[in-house]
Amino acid sequence: MTTQIFKVGIAGVGKIARDQHIPSISESDRFELAATASRNATVGGVDGYESLESMLAARPDVTCISLCTPPQVRYADARRALLAGRHVMLEKPPGATLSEINELVSLALTQGVSLFATWHSRHAACVQMAKEWLSDKTIEKVDVIWKEDVRRWHPGQEWIWEAGGLGVFDPGINGLSVLTEIYPRAMHLSKADLSFPSNRDTPIAADLTFIDPQGVEITAAFDWRQEGEQSWDIHIQTAEGKAVLSEGGAAFSVDGVEIGRGDNLEYRHLYARFADLVAQNEIEVDLSPMTHVSDAFTLGKRLVVDPFNW
Repeated sequence: MTTQIFKVGIAGVGKIARDQHIPSISESDRFELAATASRNATVGGVDGYESLESMLAARPDVTCISLCTPPQVRYADARRALLAGRHVMLEKPPGATLSEINELVSLALTQGVSLFATWHSRHAACVQMAKEWLSDKTIEKVDVIWKEDVRRWHPGQEWIWEAGGLGVFDPGINGLSVLTEIYPRAMHLSKADLSFPSNRDTPIAADLTFIDPQGVEITAAFDWRQEGEQSWDIHIQTAEGKAVLSEGGAAFSVDGVEIGRGDNLEYRHLYARFADLVAQNEIEVDLSPMTHVSDAFTLGKRLVVDPFNW
């Protein structure tokens, strides 16, 4: 049976598109990168347009749109693509607000097209292994530690410091996406301390406390000031032993013994899933990680810290 190949257009040719999306599409047997939309960049050998609007008008054959733009501007392009009858994939976080994503879901349903809100960290090699291991354990405590160097991963990107850019929650939401995937019960935020640089609109660090219906305390510590080794780990203490999901979900150990490790193929898995959704005209939008971030801004105590400059 011949595999259907979908033509996809990327909107926003920045760091994440070049590092992850374009290589993943090139390795996919179900997508062909047919066009890009960007005011400042192009991809060699691919038709480039200055706006998504012009791409949609010129290329009716591009049936799928992958939005890699900053979240503050993603809603307008997503709406435009859905109204044009195209399937849409959203880079994380899926947008600037919960209400705009809910509206996009309704629009996708009306248009009969697919909408995929991606959480790439959920597709890390050992996340499902950790979820299965945890499913029947007596959980006592969970600590999420997501600390990295903003200068390394977002060099010169001013949008992350602007309202709607999420600040440290841009990487922190990855940790929350993994936590909400592997944790067997619902949880809610009970406390948040958010550290804002005096010259920025979004936080550079956050300390969160969650609680679940059974009283288990869950903490998360996010920080963008980490130098040297980066930390993307979840420590889970249970009555049956201590597990650590580390390296962003690439490795999993129990009581100090590594029982799983895999390669970083997260975005390859995202595009495989997007192809399945497109083939079935299905919608996959889970807003639980973003809901926790919204709650953090609602409950959060604002702490002013030293200014941040590149």
